[in-house]
Amino acid sequence: MSVDLNGIGQGQVNTQRTTADKSANTQSAKQAAPEQANAKAQSARGENVNLSSQARNLKQLEQKLGDYPEMDDERIEQIRSALENGTYKIDAEKLAQKMLDMDESIFG
Repeated sequence: MSVDLNGIGQGQVNTQRTTADKSANTQSAKQAAPEQANAKAQSARGENVNLSSQARNLKQLEQKLGDYPEMDDERIEQIRSALENGTYKIDAEKLAQKMLDMDESIFG
């Protein structure tokens, strides 16, 4: 079912606010004034960026991960030689569990 809101005039909409709404708006305006003044003062000094602790932790983690190579050449060589020798074993249950875990992480 759709509602057509076209043609609604000012007289058809209840625009009266309750006393609680008025006092809440007044209080929020009083609280916002010092924050706006502080923001203007900071912008006058230059741009300022504050990162949350979570953002800082993520940045540190990203830097630590950058130290590791994208590929573990030693592990790749071990697998390659095991494949050539015919000694590489695949754990079917472990593989299936990892596939299920990946599916769950993607589709929930």
